[in-house]
Amino acid sequence: MNTLFNDVFTAVQPVLLQAISTMLMAFLVWVANTARIRYGIEIEKGLRDGLHSAAMSGVRAALSRGLSGVELNDAVIDHMIKSTPDAIARLNPAREVLETIIEGKLKEVVDGVSVRSVDVAGLRSTPAVRR
Repeated sequence: MNTLFNDVFTAVQPVLLQAISTMLMAFLVWVANTARIRYGIEIEKGLRDGLHSAAMSGVRAALSRGLSGVELNDAVIDHMIKSTPDAIARLNPAREVLETIIEGKLKEVVDGVSVRSVDVAGLRSTPAVRR
């Protein structure tokens, strides 16, 4: 009986080792992918938060200098690019996205005042803050 068991085990051993190593490799790939996704999301969240914080400080600075309209948008976008280059490079937001963020931050800063966005090309130059 021992001889039969040894013969079967010897024949099955390479297949078992291959199956175990395949399952272990699949598990490690799953763990690595889960960690990459989790930490990638956290990194992106930090970059987005930094971009929004830069927008808020840029809006406040632009308003304190009396800027409005296209000049305000340009000044804030310039501030966002200079203060958060990693976020701009990694997230690669379109200019329209940055302007939407600026519009939201203007609404937060200027309570109760109607805020309109400004056309990127400057074709329609409306004030960002309308009183």
